[in-house]
Amino acid sequence: MFAPKQLTERRVVVTGIGLLCGLGIGTEQVWEAIRAGKSGVRRITRFDTTGMPSKIACELENFNPEDFIERKEARRMGRFIQFAIAASQMALEQSRLVINSDNARRVGVHIGSGIGGMDIVLREYKNLIEKGPTRVSPMLIPACIINLASGSVSMKTGAKGPNLALATACATGAHSIGESYRIIKYGGADAIICGGAEAAITPLFLSGFASMRALSTRNDEPERASRPWDKDRDGFVVGEGAGILILEELEFAKQRGAKVLAELVGYGATSDAFHITAPPENGEGAYQAICDALCDAEIQPNQVQYINAHATSTDVGDVVETIAIKRAFGEHAYKVAVSSTKSMTGHGFGAAGGLEAGISILAMRDGIAPPTINLENPDPACDLDYVPQKARPLDIEYVASNSFGFGGTNATLIFKRASAQ
Repeated sequence: MFAPKQLTERRVVVTGIGLLCGLGIGTEQVWEAIRAGKSGVRRITRFDTTGMPSKIACELENFNPEDFIERKEARRMGRFIQFAIAASQMALEQSRLVINSDNARRVGVHIGSGIGGMDIVLREYKNLIEKGPTRVSPMLIPACIINLASGSVSMKTGAKGPNLALATACATGAHSIGESYRIIKYGGADAIICGGAEAAITPLFLSGFASMRALSTRNDEPERASRPWDKDRDGFVVGEGAGILILEELEFAKQRGAKVLAELVGYGATSDAFHITAPPENGEGAYQAICDALCDAEIQPNQVQYINAHATSTDVGDVVETIAIKRAFGEHAYKVAVSSTKSMTGHGFGAAGGLEAGISILAMRDGIAPPTINLENPDPACDLDYVPQKARPLDIEYVASNSFGFGGTNATLIFKRASAQ
């Protein structure tokens, strides 16, 4: 009989960040807008919103896929795949990771999406109805299925390690990063391109959420519509984009002289096992995810200086996350800075966890707690320090990033400042 293999835990670091969303195309452009407290929410221009209760979104404007992909190839891809390729290219450029025949088998790709290519599905369904089945594109399936974001990035970069894709609703990006961390930690790869991408600003998707009464209808004041923890919040705002990180095993990164941006030290993943869309009132699943991440990081709650919250600007979700934070952090919950950058980016669904992980690392790098804009009249049930309106200087050694999704799926990531290693 074979003796069981002993698993040696390895340290995992971040060497590259690629961000694009309604605030800009490029990591530093997005970060500067976040620091300045700018809103990316505006009236929808991509399609006619007549008859729709919510007419606003955080659209990614001026994105030209041909800046990153050949024209013929780009036309065969769903918009979310284009976003994933663009953000991955940005992250790789920052990390200076060169994938070649020597390391390709040890470099993976793990990029997910909550929705996938809904834009392609709608386009080809229209062709089916108006022109018949023979006019449906043969590229329908590869243009829309979720794993083609990871697959396309793998083909573009030559990465031949694990090629995976998750779909865990709004926790997708965080789960993709967390599971990549575990793969590297236990030796399954030396580096992984990971995160999430989403392009769900479509009439059908928005109509579905509007029917659930989940969207803000503050159509006359788009920039003020996303307002987490404010007592006048009336729902979330749909966003789009991608957030990609380059994770590497520490020694692998050191050997090639990579600049380490942060260390990923903790990850928690749980399920509410409660309801398809609503969290339990006591925030049990979110609380356990935070606790598991703290335990994995081997730190105490009072060592965390900043939390990038999931907070989407919904009545129930914002209150429940506040309860979960109080349960997990105890008295320190009133001392830690907590903010929701969704107040500026909108809710990017499958991309949100990747975007917010990248933003959290940049907050540590520059010593700045991002603001929660539009927090003018705090909900009495939400009484933590949410960094209202303006960014704040803050020395951050550890940051936690929360992501929760439909189906009761929860994830928390904890990053440690690079200089504190």
